[in-house]
This record gives sequence, C-alpha cells and structure tokens, in this order.
Amino acid sequence: MLLFALAVATLNPLVHAQSTTAAAGTILVVGDSLSAEYGLKRGTGWVPLLVQQLSADKSPMTVVNASISGDTTSGGRSRLAALLKRHKPAVVVLELGGNDALRGLPLNMTEQNLSAMTQAAKKAGAKVLLVGMQVPPNYGSAYAASFSGLFPKIARAEKVALVPFFLKGIADASDATAQFQADRIHPNAQAQPKMLANVWPELKKLIP
Repeated sequence: MLLFALAVATLNPLVHAQSTTAAAGTILVVGDSLSAEYGLKRGTGWVPLLVQQLSADKSPMTVVNASISGDTTSGGRSRLAALLKRHKPAVVVLELGGNDALRGLPLNMTEQNLSAMTQAAKKAGAKVLLVGMQVPPNYGSAYAASFSGLFPKIARAEKVALVPFFLKGIADASDATAQFQADRIHPNAQAQPKMLANVWPELKKLIP
C-alpha cells in the first residue's frame, strides 16, 4: 500500500453544484490532500466529480469542499464549528486521519477528534459520512489494525455512515503505482473516479 503525505496547507476553492438554492441543501466535505486536489488539475478531483455526479442525477444539492492539504483531525476539529455555522450542511463528509498517522500522533487523540467532529455535525442537524483510511504494513500490524479500526468503531458508536477504506482498489491494487502521481504518494487523475465510487454508494443514501 502506498502512503499519502503531509503537504503544504492550502485551502481548496469552494466547489458548488449547479443549483445553489437555499432549499437544496449542502454537502460539506472536510478533508485533507486526498480531497483538496493536491497535484491535480483543478476540476479533476473526486469532489468536483461528485458535483458532476449530482448534476447528472439532477440533484439540487450544493457541494462545499473545505479540504486542506496536510490537515489533521485536530485542524479539522478546530475549524468545523465555523464551517457548520456558515454553510449549515445537510451532510458532512469527514475525510481526515491520514496525516495524524503520518505524524505519529496518538491514536486516542485521533479518535477523540473524529468523535467530537461527528457529534458536532450531528448536533448541527447534519448527517455524517465517515471516510476510513488505512496505513501501510510497515507501520506494524498492531498499529495498522488499531488505526483502521478507529473508523468503524466511531461509526458504530455514533451511528453514522462509513466508507471502510477510501483508497480501496487503488492503494491495495496490484497496479497501485499506475494510479498514483510521480511522488507515489497522492492518487492521480485516473484514480479519482474510483475514489468517488468508493464514497458514492454510502453518500447517496444520506442525500435528502
């Protein structure tokens, strides 16, 4: 499995679906470089592809991409309240945790942050989709199991939807190198539709 990296934090421009009516509802994506189009041509990441998917389905939902490359669960937690207040989302997609592992942050802190974010989103009236990640085997089998186990544990405790592994079919594929950028860290444009395909089945269940 290939490892995603900590990148310089830059706020991804907000991405909107074609309809912006107040009654439509908003999907708020809070993630890291995997959702912030790191190293990709703008408009080719999985979040813009989600906008296209919603448009094709004639969904009036609006998508706001508040992902920042290099963000951790602590960073996401610190800015979530303002995002919830500003955008009043109907659905919140939480795609964070990978950079916590990269930095070697305590697993209990990652769990606490993701749980707190999930609870805050629910309290604000949003449905939550938690996007799970995994780390490479070189982290050790015990750590890898504990890290990947955080996501289903939180999803069960908070009764929210879960994508078990965001990079399924990409990082664990036999041709994984072909689906990553030259840094062998970030998924390339070819992988983005697969990332959306991993998210979409659970996300569409949450759309009003």
